[in-house]
Amino acid sequence: MTNVLDPVGRSAMAKAGRDPASAWRHVDLTLVLSAVAICALGVLMVFSATRHRLGGGTTTTYYMERQFIFALIGLGLMVVVAAVDYRRLRDLSAVVYLAMLVILAAVVSPLGRNSKGAQAWFQVGSYELQPSELSKIALILVLAAYIGDRSSALERSAVGHLHLRRFLVILVLAGLPVGLIMLQPDLGTALVFGAVLFTVLVVAGAKGRHLGLLGLTAVVVVAAVLHFGVLKRFQRDRLTVFLDPTEKVQGPGFNLNQSKIAIGSGGIAGKGLFKGTQTNLAYVPEQHTDFIFTAVGEELGFAGSALLLVLFALVLWRTWRTAALASDATGSLLCIGVLAMLTFQLFENVGMTMGIMPITGIPLPFMSYGGSSMLACWAGIGLVLNVHMRRFA
Repeated sequence: MTNVLDPVGRSAMAKAGRDPASAWRHVDLTLVLSAVAICALGVLMVFSATRHRLGGGTTTTYYMERQFIFALIGLGLMVVVAAVDYRRLRDLSAVVYLAMLVILAAVVSPLGRNSKGAQAWFQVGSYELQPSELSKIALILVLAAYIGDRSSALERSAVGHLHLRRFLVILVLAGLPVGLIMLQPDLGTALVFGAVLFTVLVVAGAKGRHLGLLGLTAVVVVAAVLHFGVLKRFQRDRLTVFLDPTEKVQGPGFNLNQSKIAIGSGGIAGKGLFKGTQTNLAYVPEQHTDFIFTAVGEELGFAGSALLLVLFALVLWRTWRTAALASDATGSLLCIGVLAMLTFQLFENVGMTMGIMPITGIPLPFMSYGGSSMLACWAGIGLVLNVHMRRFA
């Protein structure tokens, strides 16, 4: 075994990290296979939740087939993202940032498509593209590139090293796309941006008082959004109904109550695949998208839900491990950003289906139906693989 303290051995590993062919020998198979397993279960659950969407007892594979196609494209995107050295991607971060702003501005123009109270999509043939999902990955790259190039706080582990000027620049970099997303409006995606921003700032060494002020500002902004009518009434009701699900039993409260019934009825082992009554009778609105976890809970029970969470835990653990092994601050921050994105979406989505978190419309990574979310998740895994494959370089 090569001694990591041996200069000759380290030189050989660094050379291997720079060689594209050699880099592929360092792929984190545990990370990839865990994500693939989650994705495969997601395709199966989408089929279960949508197979009777045509009515009349007719079985349809329409949504399952599209989700499977999204998954294959996502895997291809992961390979492409992992193949290009992340330090080259870092050098393109300014172009990526400008492109993100242009696309987010375009989607709130007449070029965008309005659906369910939000103008957040482009219509591309028979498919819809949601730029805000892919913008999560763009933001992670931009923040990692800016902080990694200008600070060695991670290398010195100096808490509070991130100075105010850089802190403010980072807030502006994140604030511009968040502002455009709120014009759609899409509070859920904006909250994911906030989680990524806060986590990256903590790891980068932001001062405690700056983080406290940022948190207070976020609370004020969310309160203002809810109070001054930035969101439609039904969107506000969805956010607040978890506080009292019996208040609007024919509106958002109905959705939440049916979700809790579905999960609770699964018991330990579940009712069996394709045998969930709540799922088969489509009692849970948006079950194949935001509430896909209810299908898992009802049909696979506590055991299946626990297995799914274990798979997610493996993905998060391998991402955290890669952040710790990265050869530079940029690589670490890329992984930390992906970790924050996946963790926040996991806890928020699962929590909202059980009535302990507000209903924000945040998809469950790799599971919820939707091409844009699937591509963003696989691109995130590609970034983590990229850093892991070049951790010796």
